[in-house]
Amino acid sequence: MKLVSTNTIALALAAAMTIGAASAANADAHMDETPMDETGVPGPNEDPYIWLEEARSDEALAWVTAENERTLAALENDPRFETLKAEALAIYDSEDRIPFVSFRPDGLYNFWQDKENPKGLLRRTTLESYQTDNPEWETVLDIDALAAAEGKEWVYKGSTCLPPAMEMCMIALSDGGEDATIMREFNMTTGEFVEGGFELAEKSQGGIQWLDADTLLVGRDFGEGTLTASEYPFTTRLWKRGTDLADAPELFRGQADDVWAGASLLRDASGEVQAMTAFRGVSFHESEYFLYDDDSEEWIKLDIPKKASPYGIVDGQVLLSTDVDWEVDGQTFPADSLIAMDLEEWKANPNGAAKTLVWAPAERQTKRGGAITAGALYVGMLDNVVGKVLKFNYENGAWTSEEVALPDNATVGVAASSNESEQIMFTVTDFLNPTTLYYTDGSTDPMPLKTSPARFDASGMEVEQHEATSADGTKIPYFIVKPAGMEMDGETAILMSGYGGFQIPRLPSYMGSTGKMWLERGGAYVLANLRGGGEFGPGWHQTAIRENKQRTWDDFIAVGQDLVDRGFTSPEHLGIQGGSQGGLLVGTAFTQRPDLFGAAIVQIPLFDMLRYHLIGRGASWIGEYGDPRIPEQREWIEGYSPYQKIIEGVDYPTPFLWASTADDRTHPAHARKGAARLKELGQPYYYFEDMTGGHSGGVDNEQRAKLQALQYVYLMQQLMDEQTGG
Repeated sequence: MKLVSTNTIALALAAAMTIGAASAANADAHMDETPMDETGVPGPNEDPYIWLEEARSDEALAWVTAENERTLAALENDPRFETLKAEALAIYDSEDRIPFVSFRPDGLYNFWQDKENPKGLLRRTTLESYQTDNPEWETVLDIDALAAAEGKEWVYKGSTCLPPAMEMCMIALSDGGEDATIMREFNMTTGEFVEGGFELAEKSQGGIQWLDADTLLVGRDFGEGTLTASEYPFTTRLWKRGTDLADAPELFRGQADDVWAGASLLRDASGEVQAMTAFRGVSFHESEYFLYDDDSEEWIKLDIPKKASPYGIVDGQVLLSTDVDWEVDGQTFPADSLIAMDLEEWKANPNGAAKTLVWAPAERQTKRGGAITAGALYVGMLDNVVGKVLKFNYENGAWTSEEVALPDNATVGVAASSNESEQIMFTVTDFLNPTTLYYTDGSTDPMPLKTSPARFDASGMEVEQHEATSADGTKIPYFIVKPAGMEMDGETAILMSGYGGFQIPRLPSYMGSTGKMWLERGGAYVLANLRGGGEFGPGWHQTAIRENKQRTWDDFIAVGQDLVDRGFTSPEHLGIQGGSQGGLLVGTAFTQRPDLFGAAIVQIPLFDMLRYHLIGRGASWIGEYGDPRIPEQREWIEGYSPYQKIIEGVDYPTPFLWASTADDRTHPAHARKGAARLKELGQPYYYFEDMTGGHSGGVDNEQRAKLQALQYVYLMQQLMDEQTGG
């Protein structure tokens, strides 16, 4: 069982993470008499490109079509494009890549996409077969066949199944890749949708949990007054089989000004429901939690920090995780620690149960995900950005722990775990060595089970770690992957990436397509570990949010400057790339230091930060960036918002902005408006928008390969070729 706290769900919803701009006459046609509103947020009179916020209007799509034609003509016609696309597609479609699985009582499940099955197969095998080089797979659900039969661009978004048998499931499907889904009841044994079964036919955000075979907890869009300003549900209903969802009684209600809210079930490893909980996401990073009391039939508010959350149940102990120091009952639990309480005592007295420290981080340590088997807790952690896994047990009234025997100096994590046994799998990876999957049934140390083949020639490559000094003196670590003995003459083309948001770490992992398409052609790669991310725990994140968000941008710029100062590269050979929050990162970098970069790939970005709360799911991220409707906070944001920083008289590097029409999270308007503004000022740029793909930027391997090839052609044109230009 993978552990999923509400904070983790928040990150998944967030927080990892593309000619023809309107003419002045066209822009004027979309202006009305509405002035900048009383909060100071730009309106149509101040922003002539608000019409591009309509994702699928005829005018917006005509603009996109013209932009795509220009960009594809410049990049697809490059003689390198087809070779690069073929290289990427060969990697994505390769039959010898590791088929990662999840444990279920009836076998090991895998979702697989390849050339023959571009939308994918949900399939299963046995452990015995999986341990061979060529497992025998049984198809459970063919998404390509389903999409063809129903005339939809179905994208599989996962399943939620009823423990412990995991036979009855709700399958989530997205039309085109957006976050909003429909859900249908599916029988994993028969491989068929249940006729007359549970069905949520209207696409919506939100989800479900199984209480029992005939009852679901449902959080969805139930009509007027049931969605927050962030467009997430804040009510949960108890839906009985055979009844109309509209008549289902309300189980929990948050408030309309929450980011999201809902009820949930706390199960032990056997799948038995031990408690019903609820939460109110009062901001993206803060929640209030409640426990349902069966006797009083009321919700009891839990007296825990707003930056703390339930973590799971193991060995009769309920666990909490906190992102801030917590002083309670004469004890201080440090930020990022795990705290345990006796489950029965906690259910009887949720705010008075005795609390015990399970684990607390040392300096530059942080926990990173985890899992529970039938009898143990596994917690991934980072120690100075190096991965480890700890195994915990509660025995004889005390917690014991030991480090799992996995390779050193690598990124490691839990890949899959069984609720019914001690079976568990781990991944081990780094920049240059293909990912290896380790397995144990609990009786021995983990042993290698499968290894991905090498996708590029890493001979002569090396990895170094350095530090840059940010504007306030903070040391910012970064990795550089480069040819061994590379001349420090500033001539090497470098692609630099980062994220720096929502407490999400960016870690070394096998470079695969980047190695093949970029490193083999003489480029180098840099990964920056920026404040705002999660590489060193909650403090590393919280020191660079809201009024201090500029620190993230300063960190990234400092790494770029350090690369130049050390002689690794020079501005004309330094490119940057990032998506979502990382797209905002790249936008701030090339607008604040246009002299430092020669290329900038701005993927599915946030870009207009003065209207971000009105676009897509933007209102949910006010806890990260601040609220532009509040003058003091608008001042923070206005200082860096890339859209407003594109001004006359500045020579920007030629950026490549790309987005997806189906992205209902950050929304394509951000990238569209950035391109339109550059066009207005006569600045060179590229813009591309896929009509499907959602926030992940690609629903099948063909589409992913095309996006990769477009980006690397662009990078080569800008950073490697003698003649550059947009």
